[in-house]
Amino acid sequence: MSERKILRISGPEAEHFLQGLVTNDVTRLKDGIVYAALLTPQGKYRADFFLVPYGDDILVDVAEPLAADLLRALSMYKLRAKVTVEPTDLAVARGPGAAPDGAFADPRDPRLGWRAYDGRPSETADWDALRVEALVPESGIELTPDTFILEAGFERLHGVDFRKGCYVGQEVTARMKHKAELRKGLAPVVVDGTAPVGTEILSGEKPAGVLYTQSGGRGIAYLRFDRAVGTLTAADARLRYEP
Repeated sequence: MSERKILRISGPEAEHFLQGLVTNDVTRLKDGIVYAALLTPQGKYRADFFLVPYGDDILVDVAEPLAADLLRALSMYKLRAKVTVEPTDLAVARGPGAAPDGAFADPRDPRLGWRAYDGRPSETADWDALRVEALVPESGIELTPDTFILEAGFERLHGVDFRKGCYVGQEVTARMKHKAELRKGLAPVVVDGTAPVGTEILSGEKPAGVLYTQSGGRGIAYLRFDRAVGTLTAADARLRYEP
């Protein structure tokens, strides 16, 4: 999978270093792979990734377009921590279904199969269809620098822990958690027709959101829930919100 990059974090303080930065509880690495994100101090998305136990080290499996910025950010944050952050030539393999020996089940949703870092080949699947079915966002599509991770479903996807203590952007994320309800967020829609990714969704003449990945007559949309009623439109496509 050439679209992913693997970083390695090593050193006696690697786990402690990450625990103060990322949205999830890094101590869970003892049980396997962990999905997490790095946020801006304002609580917005900067990168999402998988943290992977790898001997005494921790691998960071991140989308290739985000890797250089993430490497710079981690290197900046490490200060005097006894850690080394470096790129690797490792590759991730991916496949549908239950995880085979030596692989990790995708922690976001079991429908997304498994990931492995031991040199085995990937297996083919319609990953967009599986993402749409499971309502899982992708960096550079549904996940952008304007994203708040709770609106993107990170709690449902096991990507954030509210008991672990402080991390970058934690205060904003915690405030959103304790609101009565989210007024906007990613949601499943039925799609009649097609529209380019990023097409504005209208409810009548009022903006109601944005349409993203589509597959098999369904799609992932970012919606204002108070306007997501009745028939919605996105260019020539007609949509229906199905909570």
